[in-house]
Parts: sequence; C-alpha cells; structure tokens
Amino acid sequence: MVLEEESPGYTVPVSARVVRKLRTTVTSYFRKRQRDRKVGALVRGRARWSPGVRTPLPLFASLDYCARLAADRASGRYRYAVSSGVPILYASVYAALLSHLLGASAAVPERCKREWAEYIAGFQSIDGLYRDPAVANGIAETEDWWGWRHLSAHVPGALVALGSGTARPFSVLSPLYQRGAVTKWLNTLNWTLRRADYSSNAVMNVGVMLQYDRDCHSVEGADEALEELFAWLDEHQDPRTGLWGSDPFDTPQALSRGVQTAYHHWLVYFYARRRIRFIERCIDSCLKTQNVLGGFGVAANSSACEDIDSIDPLCRFYFMSEYRRADVVAALARAIPWVLTNQNEDGGFVFKRCEAFVYGHPLMSSSADESAAFPTWFRTLSLAYIAQVLPDHPVFRDVHFQFLGCPGYQFWSGEVVQASTAATGGG
Repeated sequence: MVLEEESPGYTVPVSARVVRKLRTTVTSYFRKRQRDRKVGALVRGRARWSPGVRTPLPLFASLDYCARLAADRASGRYRYAVSSGVPILYASVYAALLSHLLGASAAVPERCKREWAEYIAGFQSIDGLYRDPAVANGIAETEDWWGWRHLSAHVPGALVALGSGTARPFSVLSPLYQRGAVTKWLNTLNWTLRRADYSSNAVMNVGVMLQYDRDCHSVEGADEALEELFAWLDEHQDPRTGLWGSDPFDTPQALSRGVQTAYHHWLVYFYARRRIRFIERCIDSCLKTQNVLGGFGVAANSSACEDIDSIDPLCRFYFMSEYRRADVVAALARAIPWVLTNQNEDGGFVFKRCEAFVYGHPLMSSSADESAAFPTWFRTLSLAYIAQVLPDHPVFRDVHFQFLGCPGYQFWSGEVVQASTAATGGG
C-alpha cells in the first residue's frame, strides 16, 4: 500500500511494519498521559472517544512551541522548525495565523504587529506575489501546492490577523479579467487522478487572490472572473460524489485524492457563501475517507493535509444540511484524539507520525516525529473547526478560537443553513 503526498517527488511507502509502529507510538503517547482504557481501545479501532477523557496537552502549548521558532519575535521573523537555522516568510505567516487563531495576537504590542506586518509586506513583488529568496528554487514559480502563488494566498490572512493588509493587488491575475480567460485556463489544467489535487491548489490560490482583490482592493473584473470560475466548477462537478476529476473515485486512494481536490474548491465556495451542489454526496465522500484510527487518509498515519481536507468541509456541511448529521458528529468526535496524537511534548504538531517531511524546500523540512510550523498551525486549525460543531467537548474547555474575515483557510461563517441562491458576498 503506497500513499503519495501532495508534494511531487515524495512517495511514501506505508507497510504493515509502519502501521504497527504507528499504533505503538499512539498507544505509548496516550499511556504516558494516563489516558483511560477507552482511548487506548480507540487506537486499536474498537471504541470511541469518551467525554471523560482530558486533553493530554493544552492547545495553547502550540503557542509555546511557536515561540521557540522565533528568530526575532519583535519583527515577526520565524523559523520553520527548531532544527532550521534560517527564518523564512512561510513560517512568519503560519505564526501570525496561529497566534490569531488562539486569541494570542491581542497580547502582541501594536508596535510589534506593525513591524511584523512590514516584514511580511517587504516580500511583495511588483506583480503582487510574495517571494522569499531564502526558499527560492526551480518549482517556486511553477507549482501551486507550494511556492509563490501558494504562499501569496496565505499572506492576506496573516496580514489581516496583524491588523494590516496587502499593499498592492495581485496584478499577476490581470490576464484572467478578460471574458473567457478563466474558462480557457481551467481547461488547460490536468484533471486526471494523478494531478487533480495539484490543479485544485491552483484554483484555490487564484480564487483566494481574486476574492481578496475584489473585497479589499475593489479590483474591476475580479468579480466577473470569480463568476466564470464558479460556473466552470459547477459544470464539472461529479453528481455521484460531489467531487472533481476526470477519473472514477472507485478506490480508497482515488476517493482520498478526490476529497483533497474538492477541499480547495469548497473553501472558495464557502467564503463566497455560495450554494454547494450535490451536498449530500459531498458529505458521503468525506465520511468515507475516515480510517480506523480516526484520521482521514488511506494510510493509518494520515497527514495534516488529509485530515483537515475532510474535517473542514464536514464541519461546514454540518451547518448547511440536515443530512447525516449524527454521522458527521461521530466522525468528528473520533477525529479529535487522532489529531491530538500528532502533538508532541514541545506543544508542536507533526505533519505525519513516524515520517520525515520536506515541504517544497530543505528549509521547510522536519525529521520523523519532529514538530514544524505548518502542521502546528494546520492541525490546530482542524481542531478549531471541530470545536464549532462540538463546542462543549472537554478538549475545547477554556479555548476560544478566533477566525478571520478574509478569504483563505482561516475564516468561519455563522450561517447555519445552505444559501438557496448563489450569492457571492464575502465571508
């Protein structure tokens, strides 16, 4: 059984030996924290989360880990992992997002917020994209799962979290403002099983930047480009599964990739508060991706990306439809202990238990079971979304998550029913 990560060139074989090691790691993790037997049984796939079980570490411990990554907290310079020696823009963005999510940004002095925002803003190029010379390589300009467009879709949220915004619009998107240009571009992307998830990253990056330019820079033509994007996505969505791609979703691997692909599209829909077509099939597809340990990947040691790609939409679908609500709640409750299993003693989270991970560049790498900035933010964010559905769960006691009002990954809409019209307002 082989699981391919989102990153091209990183193929991770997952054998029975790795799964046994994972189960040992998880069991030991809970035992050290004196978890009750029900949670230990869950790790072996025989029980569910018990409301009486306490969280092993406070979620705020992730802020302590983040502080250890600071090369200069006053100016917002952060490293990707403790083992990294060079501060990079990606890490600074993740730190700003995490700080806001856990309500810690209010305690940051205004002067420090300004310097932090100015540091991030200093990386913006004339075309609006954010480029960091420290991690420049051969794929930064061409790929969308990582690189300049991917980074630039994260930056607006970080700047808003710091009380600022982008200095100039993303003029790199201006060719898409011509009628028919978005459709032509989407038709050039590879929607086969091997590349659909990469293509969806491109859709999300462009969608987020268009939404931000429309709402915050009043860019003429951005709204029309978004409407064209939604029209194409509506036309190409599979009515049987609610997913996108040219291949059938008839294997666990194909279904997992299909949900990962759809997650990027759905976030653009969610921010727009736009009606989700075939929502019942979307819910079915997400629920089918949950594995025996409560994560949402084919391999037992599911990654931070695989987990949130099902968790985030399930949390939003819960408030948009009455369909299978009890199943959604049960799935999210089962996911909580698994996500927490990926938290280390230092308060940070790992991308994938028992395995090293390189995220686009050597300066964004972590060894096996080493915490890192990206998974710490992303796994905490997945818990924040679960908390919207299960606010009374003991894990979330005394934790008050804060969301942003801008497009990207870290927003939440208070609407509890699916809109009946294809409204395109902001989040």
